[in-house]
Amino acid sequence: MLVSMDAEQLAARWRERLESWAIPDEIMAKVSANPWGHSPERFGTRTDRALAEPDDGPTMSRLSEALPDKGTLLDVGSGPGASSLPLHERIGHLYAVDTSASMLEGLTARAEKLGVPVTAVEGRWPDVAGQVPVVDVTIAAHVVYNVPDLAGFLRALDERTQGRVVLELTHRHPMSWTTPLWQHFHGVSRPVRPIAEDCVALAAALGYAVQVEEREAPLERFTSLEDLADSACRRVCLDPSMAEEVAATVMELGMWPLPRDRWVTIWWE
Repeated sequence: MLVSMDAEQLAARWRERLESWAIPDEIMAKVSANPWGHSPERFGTRTDRALAEPDDGPTMSRLSEALPDKGTLLDVGSGPGASSLPLHERIGHLYAVDTSASMLEGLTARAEKLGVPVTAVEGRWPDVAGQVPVVDVTIAAHVVYNVPDLAGFLRALDERTQGRVVLELTHRHPMSWTTPLWQHFHGVSRPVRPIAEDCVALAAALGYAVQVEEREAPLERFTSLEDLADSACRRVCLDPSMAEEVAATVMELGMWPLPRDRWVTIWWE
């Protein structure tokens, strides 16, 4: 596929905007826990909830209607399987790609209990794209904000899919909720972009006939102020002992309760 200059410019702009989210070196040098890391336990809880209370939102609907009975499904950035395993009765074989071995272990254990044949591939997409076959349908949920080379990522998804590609992402960067706290504690302004529209524009410029649906996130980001404060200490590079001060600051800044995210579903054939 020939890529227009527009696509190249949009891809470069996405990379630049994503790189602007980098945490200043002098702050990173003082932290012990990775502020970008994710908890397999927390993601596992979300997966179990998704299995117990299947979501009928646009992402699952677009996947379900495109996946043939006993078809092949590729889940890129799978985590423990919250975006794929709810379709377990329809899946003939699941290919799961993630950079985290522990996340893949959680997915594999759940898939086995559900009777879903699974191939787990540890690595970063599209570096490991050659390790999976062409599939019927692909899902990549809540992963694109971790992808600097988004054009290469999307092209590899399209090349490995004979049916439908589905993306799900938050309307804004998933760490946008921390912006007031970065300003308060560090005097650091966080970026506004990239946003979902930037991903849509790039996919369209690559030649994909993209369709888009947006909705309110089905889940609250945090179930309590204490949960938010604990997470904020890690995300904003603060010592965990500051959790009570962070909670008080959150209240002073009028941040609690956090408004729900907007989730965007993008797909093409």
